[in-house]
Amino acid sequence: MTPTRLATFGFALMMPLTALADEDAERLTQLLEPINTYQADFEQQILDGSGQRLQQASGRMWLSRPGRFRWEVESPYRQVVVSDGQDIYLHDPDLEQVTVQPLDTRVTHTPALLLSGSADELTTNYDVERRQQGTAETFTLDPRSPDTLFEELQLTFYAEELGMLQMTDSTGQRTAIAFDNVEQNAAIDDARFTFEIPEGVDVIRETAR
Repeated sequence: MTPTRLATFGFALMMPLTALADEDAERLTQLLEPINTYQADFEQQILDGSGQRLQQASGRMWLSRPGRFRWEVESPYRQVVVSDGQDIYLHDPDLEQVTVQPLDTRVTHTPALLLSGSADELTTNYDVERRQQGTAETFTLDPRSPDTLFEELQLTFYAEELGMLQMTDSTGQRTAIAFDNVEQNAAIDDARFTFEIPEGVDVIRETAR
C-alpha cells in the first residue's frame, strides 16, 4: 500500500461513525429524491430463515409520490393493492373480498413510502449503512423504533436505478422483490391510483392502529 493510500485509509478509520452514517443516508437520499414516479415489473420471493422459498409471485407496480402506489399480482394468483394517498385497498378476486384500511404514513410500516426520498424520515427512523460493488449500491436500513413491521430493509441500486428491495422480519423470514423494465419519472395516469369497489364483493374496513 502506498503512503498516500495508507494515509487515506488511516483517515477513514479515524472518521466518526456518525459522519459515515450521515454520508450514507445523504447518498441514499440523493438517489431517492429525483424519483417522482416509478413503474416496473416485479418478481417477489418469500424465503424462510434457512433460505428456502415459501412463496413466489410476479406482476407490475406503479408508484407516484407522495403516498400513491398500485401493485398488481398476476401470478400465481390475481391480487391488487392500491393506495390513493389516504386509503389502501386490497382486492382478492378469488375470495371476492376487498379490505380497506387507512394508509399508515410511517415509513417503518409502509416501505414503499421510502421512495418519497425524505432525508428527515431516513435519518430520524433508520440507521443507514451503504456498501458498493461495481455499479451496485446496497443500503441496509435498520429501524430505530421497535414499533416496526420488519427488522431490516435493503435497497439496491444498479447504475443509480432501484433494482431490488428486501425486507427481513423478526422471525428471519425475508421478502425479496426484484424490479425489471423500470420506467422512472414517466407519466402515469391518475386512474392507476383510484379504486372502485366491485359490486357484490365483501368489504372489510379496518381502522387505524
